[in-house]
Amino acid sequence: MTVTARWNGKEIARSDDTVVVEGNHYFPRADVREDLLQPSDTTTHCPWKGDASYYSVVGGQEVNTDAAWFYPQPKEAAEQIRDRIAFWKGVEVVES
Repeated sequence: MTVTARWNGKEIARSDDTVVVEGNHYFPRADVREDLLQPSDTTTHCPWKGDASYYSVVGGQEVNTDAAWFYPQPKEAAEQIRDRIAFWKGVEVVES
């Protein structure tokens, strides 16, 4: 199964190796177009996954603020999402 992530007409990620945690597909970093991501200062904390950092997604002239996140140093229970990026906030993630 291949999973793609798209926003504003741009394909951001495509992979057949996603990890699903809490209903979110985490894409391997190598399968994400990082040229469409802008680092964000936003961070959040999850009690079992650790501290998340965010990217804004760029599509054309628009920016979707904090629409991608990752865990730079996930806790041991979430080690499977290390070096992976997930999306939300209107980014369409589709299995095919």
